[in-house]
Amino acid sequence: MQRALRLISNSGSEAREIRPETSRLVELQDEQLLDAYSQAIIQVAERVSPSVVNIDVHQQVKGRQQRPQEKHGNGSGFICTPDGYILTNSHVVHKAVKIGVTLSDGREAPAELIGDDPETDLAVIRIHSPNLVPARLGNSQAIKVGQVAVAIGNPYGFQCTVTAGVVSALGRSLRSQSGRMIDNVIQTDAALNPGNSGGPLVNSQGEVIGVNTAVILPAQGICFAIGVNTAKFVAGQLINYGKVTRSYIGIGGQNVPLHRRIVRFYNLTNESGILVVSIEPDSPAERAGLQEGDVIIRYEGQELTEINDLHRVLTEKEVGVKASLTVIRHAEMVTLRIVPEESKPS
Repeated sequence: MQRALRLISNSGSEAREIRPETSRLVELQDEQLLDAYSQAIIQVAERVSPSVVNIDVHQQVKGRQQRPQEKHGNGSGFICTPDGYILTNSHVVHKAVKIGVTLSDGREAPAELIGDDPETDLAVIRIHSPNLVPARLGNSQAIKVGQVAVAIGNPYGFQCTVTAGVVSALGRSLRSQSGRMIDNVIQTDAALNPGNSGGPLVNSQGEVIGVNTAVILPAQGICFAIGVNTAKFVAGQLINYGKVTRSYIGIGGQNVPLHRRIVRFYNLTNESGILVVSIEPDSPAERAGLQEGDVIIRYEGQELTEINDLHRVLTEKEVGVKASLTVIRHAEMVTLRIVPEESKPS
């Protein structure tokens, strides 16, 4: 005869009674939850893996004594259109002299570089092969912290490796190799390794929500992906124009605090600005009369507290458009007129 298990409270009185059949029910529910989680990951992998590719790259780099030499590397990418456009990272294919793609079914094809954007670490390449399976692109604005995230890629050449975790945080900023900040980056603990770069980060519905791009070493479980909404915009620009147009003014700067007296005297809302430490010759900054030692605090009325704020306002729309640039020069507030130009390729 089965006996019930009695739980006794600290006071000695009986709190509740758990029968063996109830305990078994809880175990079954746990098993079902784990099985449902496993099935979700399996379905995602089966749905997305056919779209994931291995990218083999030969790059021309400067070796000893500035002599050119060829460097070999690999990364990941995923097919985003039926006609062979593939999204990946800029650092995977930047300055590549030869690109080869291996599909999930083993087929190999040469690829051409359509365009890359070091500012967001995104690139588009293209292959010409039949029966391609494009991945479904989701909406990175709709994801939430804690939801399941699955990364698929080719770490160390191990094709279509699947790792799972959660979305750890949203709205992170990550500095690209060009120095600009990439905004709205997704942080995840889905394990990434060298070779995962350019692969998709996917939700439980099998929709791509990000492009895996970086890990923090030697930390564990701190990985980053560029939001798919950013990737959609950049991919569209690269496919249509071969580049992403941004403006620049030609300065080197660093963040500095403003003196308290200056903040009070001019009734400023920002307590920091951008110290101009260098000016490129024949640049918009030089023509506008900007000087080394100036502290930039506003661009066309918008408060600038750090160099990343300046990067954000210098968009494609600003190319060739005259704007006001407010600086603090020797404790005096000076307003200059500047005309940003199209940024030079990295």
